[in-house]
Amino acid sequence: MSGLAGGIESAPRALLVLADGAVFEGEAAGWSPPGGVASGEVVFNTVMSGYQEVLTDPSYAGQVVAFTYPHIGNYGASPADDESSRPRCRGLIAREIAARPSSWRSTESLSSFLERHRIPAMTGVDTRRLARHVRSEGSMPCAFGAAPEDVLARRAAEEPGTLGVDLVSEVTTPSPYTLGEGPLRLVVFDYGVKSRMLSYLGRIAEVEVVPAGTPASDVLARRPDGVFLSNGPGDPAALGHLVAEIKALIGHMPMFGICLGHQLLALALGATTYKLPFGHHGGNHPVKRLSSGTVEITSQNHNYAVADDLPSGVEVTHLNLNDGVVEGMRCEEARLFSVQYHPEAGPGPHDAEYMFEELRFAMQARS
Repeated sequence: MSGLAGGIESAPRALLVLADGAVFEGEAAGWSPPGGVASGEVVFNTVMSGYQEVLTDPSYAGQVVAFTYPHIGNYGASPADDESSRPRCRGLIAREIAARPSSWRSTESLSSFLERHRIPAMTGVDTRRLARHVRSEGSMPCAFGAAPEDVLARRAAEEPGTLGVDLVSEVTTPSPYTLGEGPLRLVVFDYGVKSRMLSYLGRIAEVEVVPAGTPASDVLARRPDGVFLSNGPGDPAALGHLVAEIKALIGHMPMFGICLGHQLLALALGATTYKLPFGHHGGNHPVKRLSSGTVEITSQNHNYAVADDLPSGVEVTHLNLNDGVVEGMRCEEARLFSVQYHPEAGPGPHDAEYMFEELRFAMQARS
């Protein structure tokens, strides 16, 4: 059976080989990489729609995304759904990619989108078995493509994954740029910021987006009303140079961090981070807001988390109801707060949009 709905039956046979030796059969799709081999750290995502937002989220740098929903690409692709200028993931794994999208918004098929952005893919995979394996054994390096199994096995063994790797340097902006309008001024550290985040922030302030490694002294010289720490890929423990700059800014103005920004802020406060067995990747994670007891359904994408060892004066504000992971924190004295999930909902539910209003209130109180 072809992995393309209504597609060509003669698609090249392909294999997905995990670092632990597990092998999955399928067919090659998308862009054909040199030598017929692509590699990265395999993770699974449970969203039923929003695949383009997932693929263009810079937080997936270094990773191969396997979608558990069996039919991907139904509504094609549209520039309006891009979260960055191009996908940063290493590849896509799916059960089936629709060959004929149906949507008035669509400008191309998902297959065309993958080929244009040079993203290799694999279809016809038993993604249920793959997800169960990753849940059991954890996220791990992999290799896939039309190359022989022994070649793929060697590449999977050589792939470093994300542990201890600085991936932010691959996705951050090379130079500052400005967007938005308003009486407030906000500096955004770009660790892999998404377009939807900037859209929300641009409604409340004039936003200056700066490279990840911008010194704290340069930020202070800009005299902003607040600082935003964006999402991004990889292991926060490998980013000590970025943590040092955040630490130098604490107490000077309100700060809000999301995802990787949340993790880096926690490290700057003296907490620790760790790698989750298989991460949180999906649009349906229940998170409890401890101040009200409200349960929010959230969009999430992270393989690392903040340990429950926050220092005195820093309180946990949100918890993941699936596994108890710390999903938010706050320090009133230092005027900072952060969440692990994605309140900008790209893709996903909009339950947590209020977090951007909290940033606006904090900045207004300072100005």
